Amino acid sequence: MASIGFFLSMMLLFIQSTHGREILKRASYQTLHISSALPEREDVDSKDVDIQQEGSLTLRLMHKDAIDSPFRLRNSTRQELLLESIARDESRLKSMKSRVDSARNGAKKGNLSTPAKGTWEASLADFRGPVSSGLSLGSGEYFIRMGVGTPAKNMYLVVDTGSDLAWLQCSPCTSCYKQADPVYFPRASSSYKQFSCGSSMCEQLDIHGCQSNGCLYQVSYGDGSFTIGEFASEAFSAGLSVVSNVAFGCGHDNEGLFVGAAGLLGLGSGDLSFASQIGSKLGKTFSYCLVGRSKRIQSSSSLVFGNSAIPGGAKFTPLVFNPTMETFYYVPLTGISIGGLLLPIPVSTFKINSGGSGGVIIDTGTSVTRLTNSAYLVMRNAFRAATRSLPSASPFSIFDTCYDLSRWGSVEVPTVTLHFDSGVDLSLPATNYMVQVNDAGTYCFAFAGNSKGLSIIGNIQQQGIRVAIDGQNNRIAFAERQC
Repeated sequence: MASIGFFLSMMLLFIQSTHGREILKRASYQTLHISSALPEREDVDSKDVDIQQEGSLTLRLMHKDAIDSPFRLRNSTRQELLLESIARDESRLKSMKSRVDSARNGAKKGNLSTPAKGTWEASLADFRGPVSSGLSLGSGEYFIRMGVGTPAKNMYLVVDTGSDLAWLQCSPCTSCYKQADPVYFPRASSSYKQFSCGSSMCEQLDIHGCQSNGCLYQVSYGDGSFTIGEFASEAFSAGLSVVSNVAFGCGHDNEGLFVGAAGLLGLGSGDLSFASQIGSKLGKTFSYCLVGRSKRIQSSSSLVFGNSAIPGGAKFTPLVFNPTMETFYYVPLTGISIGGLLLPIPVSTFKINSGGSGGVIIDTGTSVTRLTNSAYLVMRNAFRAATRSLPSASPFSIFDTCYDLSRWGSVEVPTVTLHFDSGVDLSLPATNYMVQVNDAGTYCFAFAGNSKGLSIIGNIQQQGIRVAIDGQNNRIAFAERQC
């Protein structure tokens, strides 16, 4: 490894960058510390809500597999937890691709079949899809704990930048999955109010219906999972901070393999997302930092809305607008460097085409970054070439480049940098792309290919980096060491 590292470090690479400027770079490496040599666990800040600053709202984010998570499978091995996460990814990827395809094919807003008064059952059957896996959403990756209603009842909610409408399971239930908290009972809240059928809010829904002049909603996912119920407004709170009149779905029929959380907090870019709705109060700006994925927790993750969301010194790159799919946050990825060398990947590889497909989405609910196959193969081959002296290991699930590091305390690995428009570069920590997959000391290059044409930057690659989304000005920033 040392000889290869020395050889590459001596190479001067005079290249033309995708940002249109000529740059002089030296191949670079960084140290990956092997987890077995690290402390087993550090202190965990378990507060659900941080001290609020005026004009801001800060919540603690928890990963499903964090040691203090109520959703962690206590007796699962590292390998089992990762395989479960990859299974969620596979389901979510299909769901996201299905949503993009539906939008591209001109899917229109529609109406629900109206349920008989007082029931949520037989009359909804006509518009249910085949129920299979809810892993794409319901047992999501990151959670917050938030108060709902008046008086407030604390609930665990999945945080999802790939969805707009917030929803909760509501009593009475036609079908409710098992959750960690008691099911929310809207009639016990003095701030709950259902929208009427003819309201402008009801008309904003992709699919809506009526029951006794009350607005109904449906949200379906590409894997066949769905939630159906009343479309209403309610107070959402964190500590002493209360946001009133938040539009959400009160789901009486929630089907699929949803697990654990009471519902979902949508942070997509659509008008009905929580982030958009609180824009008039706190600004359409929020940021998050994802840490604490495994038992070696370093600190709490956080989700911040409002004035404190943008970190100091943040460098912004514009968000990319996809007219066929307004929910997702598309980013202008222009290139990738391995060991300081800009890879020969055409910029067009990462662009949305005229039909609305392709592009690069940044997503909290996907774990592993997926690159369209042509880009992934170039990236993988460059990484392999720069790590030839490391002992290889068998592929693991979707990871085809793995190493046996069981006898190492640390190793040098080539740097990985993502380049964005406006000259914004994001250099990933070594642990964000070399992931331990079992307790035997096997590490894998944590990227994968995708034959569907869509690329997604997942949460493993985002860990330890504050991602700030300024919806008012349609831009995004990445701030390292700002968690």
